[in-house]
This record gives sequence, structure tokens and C-alpha cells, in this order.
Amino acid sequence: MARAGLAPTVTTTDDLSPADEAALSPRWRPPGYWPFVVPALVVVVGVIVFPWAFTLWMSLHEWKVGAAPAFVGLSNYSRLPVDPRFLDAVWQTLVYTALSVVLPLILGTLAACVFHARFPLRGFLRGVFILPMMATPVAIALVWTMMFHPQLGVLNYLLSLVGIPPQLWVFHPATVIPSLVLVETWQWTPLVMLIVLGGLAALPTEPYESAQIDGASLWQVFRHITLPLVAPFLFVAAMIRMIDAVKSFDIIFAITQGGPGTASETINIYLYSVAFAYYDVGYGSAIAVVFFLLIIALAAALLAVRKRTQGAAG
Repeated sequence: MARAGLAPTVTTTDDLSPADEAALSPRWRPPGYWPFVVPALVVVVGVIVFPWAFTLWMSLHEWKVGAAPAFVGLSNYSRLPVDPRFLDAVWQTLVYTALSVVLPLILGTLAACVFHARFPLRGFLRGVFILPMMATPVAIALVWTMMFHPQLGVLNYLLSLVGIPPQLWVFHPATVIPSLVLVETWQWTPLVMLIVLGGLAALPTEPYESAQIDGASLWQVFRHITLPLVAPFLFVAAMIRMIDAVKSFDIIFAITQGGPGTASETINIYLYSVAFAYYDVGYGSAIAVVFFLLIIALAAALLAVRKRTQGAAG
């Protein structure tokens, strides 16, 4: 104890030697969760970061299979704006994506409203309705290819029953994109239905009871109550469908392989042709990079529309 009348001695860091300061300062220790994070980082680097870095590196080179890569800078990117086949592929991708998002959203929302009501065998019919979503894309493509056949297909037979002349479907440039969208809509409308149906099940009942008391019609209830309340779920469905449709490959390739000619050649199909048919890996990598940026731009545009809609509603 300090003696009475004497001030206690205070030791500051200025009085300590460098060795004492090092001994007193807290030492950095790696967090205890690092052993659990490192495997995930290795997977992310190996599966995502490295492939994209290598793709960027390849896009800056002229590299055809069998030849050594040669650095060309941005020459592969400068070819894209003057490549008419690439420009056609971009336009066909946008048209295909727009139709493949809008039609399933409309039909899926209507189907969700129907299956939300109570009627006999509702659960069984729901199960039947979602069956197309469970089938593999190649199997779906083979079945629809037979249905699209101009002479032997069942679609033209059904049209003949109502007096409509037979169509060429995927065998004509003017109808190939709508025909492929028909397949996409048939397969993925159930997904939109499930998302919207989940939203309908979570809606409060008070607005509907008030609308019933006020004598609102079914259309007024849907327009002013149901649609605004399920809008967040529609946005999620639109985002999922947009990303899935813009990168669609398997059904298009299995049914038309981008034909007839290049009438159904989307960016994905053109990228495949450049990289794996013409073996121009450098140019194909540049297309892949631009394609990735296009997906980001479409997603950002959809998010901006959603934000603007929320601001207008607020």
C-alpha cells in the first residue's frame, strides 16, 4: 500500500521499453472460424473467381484451338458491334426473354387466382398443373419437336379441327421464336403459379372483407387489392424468369439448334457455335463477358423498375 501523504506512482507507456510495450500490447490471433471459412473460399475461388479471370484473359487474346494464344487487347470486343450475326442474336435474345417473362407471369397469376379458390380436387389439379416444371428440358424438347412437325404433329391436327390451316412452327423464321416461347411458357408457368400462390396464401383477409361490404366487383378486388399486395411476389417471379430465359440454351438447341438459318440463334447459341464449332475461343470469351454484362444490366433495370414502383406506391 502507498504511504499516507505520498501520491501514487503512475506508469505511462512513455516510461516502458519497446520490449515491455510489445509484451503488453494484445497480439493478433486468427479468428476461430477460419478453418470453416477456408474450404468455402477455396471453392469460390476455384469455381467462380478463377474461371471468370481466365475468361477475361482469353477474351484479350486471339486463341483458336490448335494454335498458341496471341494478345490482341480489345480487338475481340471491337468486332462485336460490327458482327451482324451477334447483333441479330442480341435482338432475338431480348425478344425471346421478354415473351418468356411476360406470358408466364400473366398465365401464372391467373392460374394462382384459380387454384387459390376452394373447389373439389383442387390439390390433385395443382399437382397435375406443376408436372411440366418437373420434366427434363431435353425430354420436353423431343416431345415438342414431334408435336411441331408440319405433317405428323398433333398441333396442326388440332388446328385442322377448328378450320385453321397448318403452320410450320419451328420450321419457319417468322414463327420459330413464338413457338419456342410456347414451350418455355408451358414449362415455367407452374413456377410463377407456385410463387404467386404462396403470396396469395399470405395475404390478410381484412381488405377483402371490406371490399365485399362495399360491393366491389371481382375485377376491382383483383386490380386494387390482390395485384398490389402480390406485386413483390410477381417481382421475384419476374427476376427468376428473366435470368432463366435470357440464358436459355437446352430447349432451343435441342429443338432448332438456332435455326432455321439463324432465326432462333440467341447469344447462348451463338456463343456455343463460336467457341465449340468454330473453335474461336478468344472471340467466344469476349461474347461470354458481354453476355454476362447484359444479364447484369437486365437485372439492374428490373430492380430499378421495382424501386420506382415502390416509390410511386409510397
